[in-house]
Amino acid sequence: MADRKSLLLRLDPAVHDALAKWAADELRSTNAQIEFLLRRALTEAGRMPRSAGDIPRRGRPRQDS
Repeated sequence: MADRKSLLLRLDPAVHDALAKWAADELRSTNAQIEFLLRRALTEAGRMPRSAGDIPRRGRPRQDS
């Protein structure tokens, strides 16, 4: 897996709270929710680089039945 970039993001506290609630509703971290939304916006705008990897999966691996 490629190295992940870190960045400092300053948000209005109300925006952060709304993102955190949305992330919790979808069982994601706030960071994962921000990445999910950025990737969706890039894809919709036709600007997603072909070299971008998938979002790394976290948590337990799925059990095959």
